[in-house]
Formats: sequence, structure tokens, C-alpha cells
Amino acid sequence: MEGGRRFDAGRWCLELLDEPVAGPEGLARWLVGCGLVPGGTPLTAVDDTWVERFAELRGHIDVLVRAELAGRAPAAPPAPPASAAPPVLAVPPVPPVPAALERLNGLAAAAAPPAPRAVPGADGRLVRVLDAPPGCGALLAVLARDAVDLLTDPWARARLRQCEGDHCHRVYLDTSRGARRRWCSSETCGNRERVARHRARTGRGRDASGETSAPR
Repeated sequence: MEGGRRFDAGRWCLELLDEPVAGPEGLARWLVGCGLVPGGTPLTAVDDTWVERFAELRGHIDVLVRAELAGRAPAAPPAPPASAAPPVLAVPPVPPVPAALERLNGLAAAAAPPAPRAVPGADGRLVRVLDAPPGCGALLAVLARDAVDLLTDPWARARLRQCEGDHCHRVYLDTSRGARRRWCSSETCGNRERVARHRARTGRGRDASGETSAPR
């Protein structure tokens, strides 16, 4: 996050890719901050095991999203051998994309997502709460299903973008009018590019006028 503002990638599964979660407290804050879990939900069960499992899912989603951005369709997992006898030669490791896809599908089906409820808030208006404190598997299932929805939706796939800023690897869903969004943030990466273009123009102008810049 920059300047206290959270990067909005447009999908929960893409926000998971934004930056690694540091520790159980950081994961708990992220779960509430991105809206996956309503504020005030007890998250005392979050521990290092949760962090490891979320990091694993993050890695699988990253492999699949980068493959989609690169224009490579995930290959089918290798077919099981016709015979149950052990193979003579060692079986090569499963390529990263099919392995990530298999694991993503497994996590999506492993648990039911947390059950939401609508209850009156302090001002009488309805707010969302969870029926019970969520388990790790249930929240992973929400994120995995979100990734499945993203990667199988032709409209969403067509609007999947990586920020064009130098050295920026953020990925987001471009919902702008005309799908012309180029940066994760106009205030950060966009502003850096505008500054760089301005400096390049003014530098060319000085060169054309015969002036030289003072050495740094």
C-alpha cells in the first residue's frame, strides 16, 4: 500500500498477488482490508500455517495469470499410466502451469466458502457478517474460485493487464472505459512516466539550443 491507500486490482485473487503477506497479523489485516472478511470478524485462528497456505495459493495464481498474460494456454495435466506397475524410467516433474492449475482446482473444491448473513448494523442498515469465524480452507476456496472465474471468463481475460510502469509487476482487471488503463495507479507509476517524458523533452530542448547541463 502506498500513502495509506490500498491498491485495488479489481479481483480478490489479483489483490493477493500485489505483495507477499507478512505474518499472521498482516494476513488478518489483508483479509479485512480487501473485503474478503467483514470488519469485526474474529480471526484469532490465523497463524503461520495460514500464511504458508495463502502464500502457496498466491504462487499458483501468479503462475496461471502470468501464463495468461503471456498468451500461453495451460496445457492438460499428463494422463495417468495405463498400468499400475511402477514405470521403468523416472517420471519427469509436472510443468508449472498444469501443476498450478490442478492445485487451484483442488483448493476451489476443498471447502465451502464462508456463509454470509445480512444483519442490521448500528444505524439500522443491513451489513454483511459471516455465520461463523472462517476457516483457512474456506477462505482459500473463495480466492481459488475467484481465480477460476477470472481465468475462465473471456471478458475478464481480455481485460487482464500488467502495469506498464518500469519495474512494476502489478496485475489488475482493466474496467476503464475503452479498456485503456495503462498503470496500476495514475498517481504513482503513471506520474513517474509523465515526469520521465517531461524530462526527456526538456533535455532534448536544451540539446537543440546548444546549452549543456551542469555535471552532477
